[in-house]
Amino acid sequence: MTAIKACLFDLDGVIVDTAVYHYKAWKQLANSLGFDFTEHQNEQLKGVSRVRSLELILGWGGVTKIADEQHELATLKNTWYVEMISKMTPAEILPGAKAYLEECRAAGLKIALGSASKNSPLILERTGLTSHFDAVIDGNSVTKAKPDPEVFLKGAEALGVQPNECVVFEDAVAGIAAAIAGGMKSVGIGSPELLGDADVVVTGLDKMTVGMLNTL
Repeated sequence: MTAIKACLFDLDGVIVDTAVYHYKAWKQLANSLGFDFTEHQNEQLKGVSRVRSLELILGWGGVTKIADEQHELATLKNTWYVEMISKMTPAEILPGAKAYLEECRAAGLKIALGSASKNSPLILERTGLTSHFDAVIDGNSVTKAKPDPEVFLKGAEALGVQPNECVVFEDAVAGIAAAIAGGMKSVGIGSPELLGDADVVVTGLDKMTVGMLNTL
């Protein structure tokens, strides 16, 4: 068995929970266009890019917009979202996440962020976690969305390790699929029913130890 040398973490739903802010911003946009947006629909946007999320929402609302209009709407949603996350604090780090990052560091593991969010640097800054990561690969660094493994492969490259020496922590089906496609081990954060393809599933990083990585 290849020894794990690096941990690659998704951000939303793993380290912090910004889903509520995405939901509020998308809902505000949908309402401005004359229709509603539900929490159930929001769940279907996990791990999905901003552009694709907008396409889905417009489809649910029965609204058609040309490309330029879609770009304006996506930008508007992001403006509202950034206003919200600019007020985040370290109190919004998910239970056990900071402690687990520190445990990984103490064990000599390399640590990278692998997130679709283009706002990852701001979120890390606001929550005081920037220094906990050796590399940040986010929506500004990649051209292909999960389940394509690009974000995690770039993370491994930035850390100077091979893909099979990495374990990915993800809360989205597309993220687990990306880890598998990249030849990496994976830990699902959430429901075993949804994330059953992961090597192991836990409810949060507060349920993880570095020792558990040796069993993957």
